[in-house]
Amino acid sequence: METFLEVICKSLGKTSRFAAGTKAGFAVSLINRKLDVGAPFVLHIEAVKDGEEPISFGPDAVLVDYGNGWKLQTFTVLDYGVRQAEHFQQIPKQSSDGSRPAKAATNTGISFLYMAKILVAFVLLFVLGASFTLALENLPRLILFINSFM
Repeated sequence: METFLEVICKSLGKTSRFAAGTKAGFAVSLINRKLDVGAPFVLHIEAVKDGEEPISFGPDAVLVDYGNGWKLQTFTVLDYGVRQAEHFQQIPKQSSDGSRPAKAATNTGISFLYMAKILVAFVLLFVLGASFTLALENLPRLILFINSFM
């Protein structure tokens, strides 16, 4: 019985070995650290077999050897194809109960309310600065006034 799994890395051109029970996300991060500059990053690991649908491992999935004919290999951005990688769309986020897609923030512009809050903050900052300046300018008079009663 093997106590390790072999993952064929197309970007490196060699095979990496991992202990049985290794999570796929950890394996991907180790492989990505070994890549040369300009090499495509590994996105995930797949179990592939000729004539079968590949099995993709998510980041928290434990790597598993499926037996005869199955091999683990990396999947990179280039495997999607250049056009698909450029137009790669985000998967819509689900609400907490998983029933419907959560609303995405569509308004990324600066709103009038945001600008008004910033303007009010500046005005308050200058008013506070002016009040401290006046207090410090009149401090000697205040000290003389207090000393005159003693």
